[in-house]
Amino acid sequence: MTTDQTIQDATTFASLGVDADLVDELDRQGITSPFPIQTLTMSDAIAGMDITGKAETGSGKTLAFGLPMVMHVTKGKPKRPQGLVLVPTRELAVQVTLALTPFLELRNLTAVSVYGGAPMGPQIDALKAGASIAIATPGRLIDLIERKAFDPRDVSIVTLDEADQMADMGFMPQVRAIMAHLPEVRQTFLFSATLDHQVQELIDRYMHDPIDHEVESPIETVDSMEHRFLKVHYMDKAKVVKELSRHNDRVLAFTRTKTGADRLSRDLFELDVASAPIHGDLPQKKREQSLRRFSDGVVKVLVATNVAARGLHIDGVDVVVHFDPPDDPKTYVHRSGRTARAGEEGLVVTLVEWDQVNEVLGIQRRADLNIPIVKMFSNDERLADLASWVPPPEEAPFKAKSIKKRKRRGF
Repeated sequence: MTTDQTIQDATTFASLGVDADLVDELDRQGITSPFPIQTLTMSDAIAGMDITGKAETGSGKTLAFGLPMVMHVTKGKPKRPQGLVLVPTRELAVQVTLALTPFLELRNLTAVSVYGGAPMGPQIDALKAGASIAIATPGRLIDLIERKAFDPRDVSIVTLDEADQMADMGFMPQVRAIMAHLPEVRQTFLFSATLDHQVQELIDRYMHDPIDHEVESPIETVDSMEHRFLKVHYMDKAKVVKELSRHNDRVLAFTRTKTGADRLSRDLFELDVASAPIHGDLPQKKREQSLRRFSDGVVKVLVATNVAARGLHIDGVDVVVHFDPPDDPKTYVHRSGRTARAGEEGLVVTLVEWDQVNEVLGIQRRADLNIPIVKMFSNDERLADLASWVPPPEEAPFKAKSIKKRKRRGF
């Protein structure tokens, strides 16, 4: 009997139709086996079909759409790329560009990142030079179209990446405006973690008989993570983060505000913890530097706001810390999904001040997380291996019956 896992294990990039030169580059990068979303979508994408892919950030979507795009495009005319990738954030634009560049270089082709918060001149120059693929945030791309620095008439393949996040961030009007400028005859990919009504509207309006693919993700049910809820004193919170960073290589801490991110980063610096903030008020160069230093291991704690971390692909995050509790279960899942990527396990720690307990209990109930909120100080020995320590089940805040009742009612 052949199982899905057997099929996955037997699949190679070559068998999916990826060209030999690109397979060789994958081998050089140590990428030998496709992720599930790549296995599901690549053959149809290479064959010229419109496709939708439902899978979480970090599941391998960039190569799933990127390699077929590389195989599709040729040298671009000035200002007229043939491929377009729309992304929600500047950081993701840079990451996608870096991921695709080695494959494009094999064919003497180029890509350009197009995003706000950076000088427009170099982006315009790269488009004039004949970039084959543009990876763009919606706002800056509209600016370039209006300035006639980007001519969309040659775009024959387009990807909407992290479509649900673009919807959450209010970019749907810009996305619709951009899609209206594109040629009617084109190939379209859409990748998203969820397919809510706004994303479905894009599919219905701008795609032609798309083939739908979905990877069941453990992230949506938060089952692949270990969750710990710690009741802490306000004055001790930064020290708790410091202690977590002592026993883990990479800690990603979330704050509700940009000011809070700067404050926590300063507090950690004063505690001799290498840290860096990332949020929308920082110059793009500073944001990229913070992200690079965190990825390289120079910085142990990256302090981020929700918007700044949307769509980021950061490998090897050991612990996600909700320094400020999220506003709702969806935000909890999005934040927490920065760890436990591509099926790996991860630790998620929520710091709860005394006056935030009821707020967090509400999020727990709606997220089906019946986990005790345990009082803990920064000198607690359990912080050394928090993932292995199991909270006392008898202190769980909800009775099992109450959880089941809410699930039946659709909460």
